[in-house]
Amino acid sequence: MTKPRVRMPSQAKQGDVIEIKTLISHPMETGYRRDIQGQLIPRQIIQTFTCTYNGTEVFRADWHPAVAANPYLAFYTVATESGQLQFEWMDEAGTVYRAEAEITVT
Repeated sequence: MTKPRVRMPSQAKQGDVIEIKTLISHPMETGYRRDIQGQLIPRQIIQTFTCTYNGTEVFRADWHPAVAANPYLAFYTVATESGQLQFEWMDEAGTVYRAEAEITVT
């Protein structure tokens, strides 16, 4: 299974805006390309990405076939309290990829 990567600060001051960067290895196949035998390569894309901060959703993205393979995403949120951020990618086959990160807010 693919292990997503997340980069974000482990510490912040309360009220700081923090940048979160994510990367996941995924083919994001559109279903329009053909292999060397001329057969269509089946569609395989991640449809949704969500980030929750201590159980509250702070970011969501719906992805479509135009998103490149191995999608990289950067977004911002406000550091409100210490806790856990959970990241979830779900592809159209129902496969869910997850990652977690901790932040300490002073």
